[in-house]
Amino acid sequence: MSRALQWREDLAGYLFMLPSLIFFVGFVIIPMFICIFTSLTATNMHDAAMFGQFIGLENFIKLFQDKVFQKGLLNTFIIVIVSVPTVCAFSLWVGSAIYKLNNVALSAFRCIFYLPVVTGSVAVTVVWRWMYDNYTGILNTALKGVGLIEQNINWLGDPKTALGCIIVILFTTSVGQPIVLYVSALGNVDTTLIEAAEVDGATDMQVFWKVKWPQMMPTTLYILVITTINSFQCFALIQLLTQGGPSHATDTVMYYIYYTAFKLTEQAGHFGYANAMGVVLAIFIGIMSAIQFRLAKEK
Repeated sequence: MSRALQWREDLAGYLFMLPSLIFFVGFVIIPMFICIFTSLTATNMHDAAMFGQFIGLENFIKLFQDKVFQKGLLNTFIIVIVSVPTVCAFSLWVGSAIYKLNNVALSAFRCIFYLPVVTGSVAVTVVWRWMYDNYTGILNTALKGVGLIEQNINWLGDPKTALGCIIVILFTTSVGQPIVLYVSALGNVDTTLIEAAEVDGATDMQVFWKVKWPQMMPTTLYILVITTINSFQCFALIQLLTQGGPSHATDTVMYYIYYTAFKLTEQAGHFGYANAMGVVLAIFIGIMSAIQFRLAKEK
């Protein structure tokens, strides 16, 4: 192939990429650098100037002395540590149980599990708020009916139960996509390797861990990374159900960023302070993702 023809093909490819590239640069790359820069300033949304006074690392120093941020960071890590393994394990278990079903049954199960994913956050929240209601909620009614509790529990109003309730909702809305992906991955496993292992006398468990699991590792890595990012960015449930309460028991980093940037706008420098939280959150997400990639590569 001549250089002129190669250049024309490369140019055509870049022109096809151009609309997406412009969108990516304009709405991802540029805002990312603006966020990093403003995290080093005392910027406020009401300032006439685009950027406030440059203050260096003061926002980051203040950040790790902020008790509310520390509580939100702890809650965020609890959500990630609990939800990511449970979502992946449950999705793998369900996917392994249903992937051999006939097409009608398999489609029905995938639809049932995927429905919460495509349902609006507001609709899901309304249903769960009713279920958790202190007086008329179905959860209290059911538990009292079977004699497990004597008095109604204020699920979202008690610091001991509020975060757990949020994790349960996040779990139910997060398993749909991993289940669909695992069903697809299990269906694409090389059957000749499975048959060879069975002929050699391998048990079902050995077939799964020695044959199926290595071939599903790319899917598992994708699920781990996406679930981790979604867990770190848990916001809508907090905003719609608890607003970080009670007593900051359900505060997360994402919600505290929103609260600081848009609820404390009258106080100087809080937009830059919120961006500093965003930078720290992005660093933690990057570290967690890198660890997951490294562990998956070693396996």
